[in-house]
Amino acid sequence: MYSYVTIQQYHSDLLKGHTSCVIAVKYYLQQIEKKNHLNAFTQVYGEEALKLALSLDNKRKSGQPLKKLHGVVIAIKDVICYKDHPVTAASAILKNFVSLYSATAVEKLLSEDAIIIGHTNCDEFAMGSTNENSVYGRVLNGLDETKVPGGSSGGSAVAVQSGLCMMSLGSDTGGSVRQPADFCGIVGLKPTYGRISRYGLIAYASSFDQIGIFGNNILDVAILLGVIAGKDDFDSTVADTHPEDYTALENSYSKPLRIGYLKEAFDSPALDKEIQNSMFEFIETQKQHGHKVEAIDFEFLDYIVPCYYILTTAEASSNLSRYDGIRYGLRNVEDKMDLNDLYCFSRSAGFGKEVKRRIMLGTFVLSAGYYDAYFTKAQQVRQLLRNKIKTIFKDFDALILPTAPSTAFSIGEKLNDPIAMYLADIFTVFSNLIGTPSISVPLFWHKNGLPYGLQIMTDQFCELPLLQLSQYWVNQMNSLGSKNMN
Repeated sequence: MYSYVTIQQYHSDLLKGHTSCVIAVKYYLQQIEKKNHLNAFTQVYGEEALKLALSLDNKRKSGQPLKKLHGVVIAIKDVICYKDHPVTAASAILKNFVSLYSATAVEKLLSEDAIIIGHTNCDEFAMGSTNENSVYGRVLNGLDETKVPGGSSGGSAVAVQSGLCMMSLGSDTGGSVRQPADFCGIVGLKPTYGRISRYGLIAYASSFDQIGIFGNNILDVAILLGVIAGKDDFDSTVADTHPEDYTALENSYSKPLRIGYLKEAFDSPALDKEIQNSMFEFIETQKQHGHKVEAIDFEFLDYIVPCYYILTTAEASSNLSRYDGIRYGLRNVEDKMDLNDLYCFSRSAGFGKEVKRRIMLGTFVLSAGYYDAYFTKAQQVRQLLRNKIKTIFKDFDALILPTAPSTAFSIGEKLNDPIAMYLADIFTVFSNLIGTPSISVPLFWHKNGLPYGLQIMTDQFCELPLLQLSQYWVNQMNSLGSKNMN
């Protein structure tokens, strides 16, 4: 019986002849078919994946050394371009569109012999927190099919959670990797803005978007980050900072850690009481291990979500103006229609309700009479947040937060209340506003039977300390007998 634990274990089994890439791909294709009702995939590239798996098996048998992702079966979110494959952002406006090139992250995966098994479902143009805003229909949470998997990268999260692939890529504009990771009980990493190239990632809000990683353990995530991180001539926002060896996860922490938490976040009335209690218990555990944990007064918490949605909708309004039904995608044409009507009819038919809402909000805040009152003010708040975080990380090694205010909620529960939906992002959007790396690590189980994670944040380009700390706490909680999914 085929089973997967880690990339290292998988490669060991391959070298010992206990399994093969073909066996692995066949297994995942069977699982995808068996769990098709979860609706995690928009496209499955089975024949292509099997052909590549056979080629890799032959390379290995000929004595060629294994590359870092040799035979690792990966799914990618339907906003990441893969040459000669459909990419639709789960939107009717891009119906039947086939990408002319591959994202830099995809090129790097393929260069290390990864196998891409398919594109995963998501909220349309990555706008949503539940994966219910997709032209392909909603994605179901594999742990409880009455619950949402989180969004917008819900399909990528469920694919890993339900054993449909080894790892997956998503995108994180305001929590779209960390929140579904939290709801699905897996690891979800959002790197520093500029750590991974955005070339080939369909834009939602360009100053916020970042490709992120889903995995079942910290080491796998570290390996994958090491492959896809780094400079790219096709993306001017990528940092020149050279990636580190992210797999160097061992850290004894001979000196006490300095951990901060945002007092207003932990005391938020939106936070589930059981999650709140477990967070405070976790803090006490760290103090017992000799670490310094302090509350930080954070007067800007109530401004984070409004600031985020003003800026991201403004950027979305600009970015999505290119989808007009003329050059590609859906074109809704009637007799005797002028160009303006063609735009209106095509965009009205092509975009879903949530995307339209955000385009209209963004157009409003960018309009002449409201630009200074909303967009300019939001940019000023964003700068205040950046200044605040610089001050915080002078005194602390890391910040901890809940990933989400609650465990996964019921399907349809928040669809008719967009404000409640937006407020569910209260703990994740902060990291995107300031560009820091953050991760959701599954450490806890709620009495309702659903998992939830701890969100950890470090200073910009401090992914290695972030991953080391994550592994340290996974090991610590395991040694304490915590119900941990890793």
